[in-house]
Amino acid sequence: MVTGNDSRAKVLVLDADLQHASELSHRLKFLHYDPIIAESSATISEHDDVAAVIIDSDGDDDIVETASQIRQEHPGLPFLCLSSDSKLEAGPNWTLDLPLKRSQLKRLLDRAERYKGAERRHRITGSSHPIRAVRRLIEQVADFDTNVLVTGQSGTGKELVARTIHELSDRADKPFVPINCGAIPADLLESELFGHEKGAFTGAICSRTGRFELAEGGTLFLDEIGDMSIDMQVKLLRVLQERTFERVGSGKMQRCNVHIIAATHKDLPKAVENGEFREDLYYRLNVFPIEMPPLYKRVSDLPQLLDELLISHRGADQGDLRVSPAACEVLANYSWPGNIRELSNLVERLAIIKPEGIIEVADLPPKYRETNTTEEAVQNPVSEAFQLTNANLKESLQSLESDLIEQAMRASNGVVAKAARLLNMRRTTLVEKIGKYNIA
Repeated sequence: MVTGNDSRAKVLVLDADLQHASELSHRLKFLHYDPIIAESSATISEHDDVAAVIIDSDGDDDIVETASQIRQEHPGLPFLCLSSDSKLEAGPNWTLDLPLKRSQLKRLLDRAERYKGAERRHRITGSSHPIRAVRRLIEQVADFDTNVLVTGQSGTGKELVARTIHELSDRADKPFVPINCGAIPADLLESELFGHEKGAFTGAICSRTGRFELAEGGTLFLDEIGDMSIDMQVKLLRVLQERTFERVGSGKMQRCNVHIIAATHKDLPKAVENGEFREDLYYRLNVFPIEMPPLYKRVSDLPQLLDELLISHRGADQGDLRVSPAACEVLANYSWPGNIRELSNLVERLAIIKPEGIIEVADLPPKYRETNTTEEAVQNPVSEAFQLTNANLKESLQSLESDLIEQAMRASNGVVAKAARLLNMRRTTLVEKIGKYNIA
């Protein structure tokens, strides 16, 4: 892709077959990319603006080792894989079909450039198993206009998911328009969504453009869709089915081209049973569901989240403020009913109270210190892998098991038999668990 200053995005080619790498480089030049044939992981350090890595390991251990080093140093860098290789580190790994198709190569390279920008602007922080699963779903759906339904408790970051999908899609250069369906009175929501003509109702002193028109060509995010009235649900369903709408007070139909992403904290299947939400609309929206996990189910992400939020509230160069291991342990025992939003508010408060230094247990507000935390736990914080949480025991154990398996696979360079010995389990059992947790 040629940018405004005529500079070309760089693509690293990682292939043991130099002739094949050279042929691929010619294709990349034709697509207006700047190919770099990598000889080692050090190559990428000389080119910080690399947009993607195209890899064809074909079982070559040296290539896999180089790829692993690149992934460790640049975890958000997309890999476009010409061969299926389960030894690659977890991350954005996208498959290129053979024989190589120009359209697919161009589409994935374009997506890789958008991915780099989206990671910078809308970062979904964390490396826990639930968050990795969310990232995989986002990457899978980003290239499609499929209706997406994001569910989860309030404050978990549902709008962040929607924005990331938009930034990774080919609609990224078009508007992202959010609207909170629960914050607007039912009698005004129709006008907000579809717009109105002058004189359409009392107080309509001029024409108004609705959110569907504002989002044309881009993405419309319908937040708290579960709070929408039944009458509005009927009108929205018609728009989703026919892809046309009309302003209030106008008889003129307008076509719309928008990607619909909806979100709710409500249990929509239960709302359907209770007659509070239309079943046909639910199935129309729930084509590709993504569930954001509550914070108590991903407490292993807490140190990363705290670092990210401290930088966000204080800035990278505004003093060295950190959270002590003991304070982090206490926070991990809290139930977090307000999820990430509550954590962000706490960090903002702590950054004001204590601009520099280390945040200790005594610096935390009383409600965070008094929930399920013993004096012994504060004085002798246990390893992060064995933190006590209010999470469901089965889910916590599964998350821990998945993380330990991934660590063993990395330590054994992807050799299942060696990883099984490290974990002291049968190889066949490990293979079953790798499939169960969808571990690459």
